[in-house]
Amino acid sequence: MTRTNRPAAMNRTVLGFTGVLLLTAGVLAVAAHYGRLRWVDADDTVVPGTAAPPTWVLVAAVAVAVLIGLLCLRWLLAQVFRMPKSVTWRTGGIECAGTTVLESSTAAAPVAADIEGYAGVRSASAWLSGGRDAPELHLVVTAEPTADIAELRRRILGHAVTRLREALEVEVIPVSLELDFAEDRRPARVR
Repeated sequence: MTRTNRPAAMNRTVLGFTGVLLLTAGVLAVAAHYGRLRWVDADDTVVPGTAAPPTWVLVAAVAVAVLIGLLCLRWLLAQVFRMPKSVTWRTGGIECAGTTVLESSTAAAPVAADIEGYAGVRSASAWLSGGRDAPELHLVVTAEPTADIAELRRRILGHAVTRLREALEVEVIPVSLELDFAEDRRPARVR
């Protein structure tokens, strides 16, 4: 979970702690209902009085529960790793006889293939977002633990990104680059 657009560790920690608290409260409530807790009488009521609450209280409670549930679902969907959607670029104009249609994912694929060919790289993914005249390149590269990161970064920016700029005929392409280290997969020695 090291992706740049994923929640921070603090966000996950607070949410995990909240989940553990709610789970504990639920288990304690069920245990109290079945009389498994010595310090709680199973016949006691949660609130004083035995009359049912007004109908509007029940409706409000359900509405709040549904709202909280929808907000939780929205938060869960935000956790999914998403990069910008592929964009369709159209080139050509009034002076041209035809139009060229190019998906930005098609233009980004050779960049990822170039980077995967570099020494010390296990995998690479590339996405292009933005318009044809102002594209933005997003890269996620997984490198070997022994890779020279400075050299790899220099090669990516000096070779792969330069080739993409030339192919798209643009002066500048902003790049967001995330470098991850692959886990060392050497087998353990048995003696």
